[in-house]
Amino acid sequence: MFNRLFRVCFLAALIMAFTLPNSANAQKPIFKEVSVHDPSIIETSGTFYVFGSHLASAKTNDLMQWQQLTTSVSNDNPLIPNVYKELKDTFEWAQSDTLWAADVTQLADGKYYMYYNACRGDLPRSAMGVAVADNIEGPYKNKGIFLKSGMEGTSSDGTPYDATKHPNVVDPHTFFDKDGKLWMVYGSYSGGIFILEMNPKTGFPLPGQGYGKKLLGGNHSRIEGPYVLYNPDTQYYYLYLSYGGLDATGGYNIRVARSKKPDGPYYDAEGNPMLDVRGKEGTFFDDRSIEPYGVKLMGSYTFETENEKGTGYVSPGHNSAYYDQKTGRSYLILHTRFPGRGEEHEVRVHQLFMNKDGWPVAAPYRYAGETLKEVKQKDITGTYKLIQHGKDISADIKQTIIIQLNKNHTISGEMTGTWQKTGKNTADITLAGKKYNGVFLRQWDSVREKNVMTFSVLNGSGEAVWGSK
Repeated sequence: MFNRLFRVCFLAALIMAFTLPNSANAQKPIFKEVSVHDPSIIETSGTFYVFGSHLASAKTNDLMQWQQLTTSVSNDNPLIPNVYKELKDTFEWAQSDTLWAADVTQLADGKYYMYYNACRGDLPRSAMGVAVADNIEGPYKNKGIFLKSGMEGTSSDGTPYDATKHPNVVDPHTFFDKDGKLWMVYGSYSGGIFILEMNPKTGFPLPGQGYGKKLLGGNHSRIEGPYVLYNPDTQYYYLYLSYGGLDATGGYNIRVARSKKPDGPYYDAEGNPMLDVRGKEGTFFDDRSIEPYGVKLMGSYTFETENEKGTGYVSPGHNSAYYDQKTGRSYLILHTRFPGRGEEHEVRVHQLFMNKDGWPVAAPYRYAGETLKEVKQKDITGTYKLIQHGKDISADIKQTIIIQLNKNHTISGEMTGTWQKTGKNTADITLAGKKYNGVFLRQWDSVREKNVMTFSVLNGSGEAVWGSK
């Protein structure tokens, strides 16, 4: 009797082992890391590519496991073979031997257009052009320079070049608006962020625009890396930006503004017109003038506590973003440095969600295939690690504080307030008298190697708060 029962149980266990997914493997996502500074994303034939500075690139099928394709500017780089000859005029004008943040888009002819740029660095002496390829992985052939900056004398708009008012022609992002018009937003520090209308047949700017229309910045304020993404659900164009300096002590952080039109005007959550955001007259890198403006989604932080290790970023920024037409999901793609790891950087992807005010909030942990599902009240209550991203531009790493979300919907601990689940997964939270709204989301914590409840919320001043149970 016992032997027969044992055989039945063993056979049942064997069948289950072969027919059910391995829960440990199913729960634990696999990540493969790459380094691409200033990653600009494009999807083609089901594969995602990022292109960045120094002619670096990588690809992935799932936004988690990345494959490095190229790393540096050299004549052997397959993206632009013999690059120093191919882009000779660019390097000579910029007085540089490397390239800055690239952007690739596909036009109606099916070809891939790479917007390249080079800059001297200590001066806004830059050149921007376009190269074209039949295959997204190259080789790209140069079609020519169309913008220059940093010249002595007459600039691209016909007036004497003034670095406090005119752009540094780097950091391009080319995008189609909802009506099919092609635009390019660009700029870094110097005179600010500008936008040009482009010719969708040639990939070059339409004539007679000079540097284009100014969106924000000026007087050498530290604002760069513009990227525009339209969301059909909210019907807004979102202008993502990086404030501060990109190195580990630069205080890089990701901000966003929005507009009903691709070429602005753009506003922040408090209704401030971004066109007015610039450094004070006669200043250089005046962060105090610009830090109150724009919705700050993410800066330097650590989820580590005295009793528990946790993830953390240093100077996350120069992001791109992607909207999936099939699923309606949005993603933030960025590079970041890390606490205690110096200038080493890697690509990270975080899912984005729109809160009830139509502003994006970023998931606290990197994307691991999670979906926004209904959550239960009993799964929300408990002790949380909390990050307040604030509005400052600082090298300081935001530290974790501890709070409790109680069954009676109060919040206690190092901050007090209230919390409420207002829908299947939407969150209304009040902390220290400020109201925030966003989402509750179950996510994978790669340090603790388990799924945890999180929340990501934003207040009316444009300050993000993250919680991890």
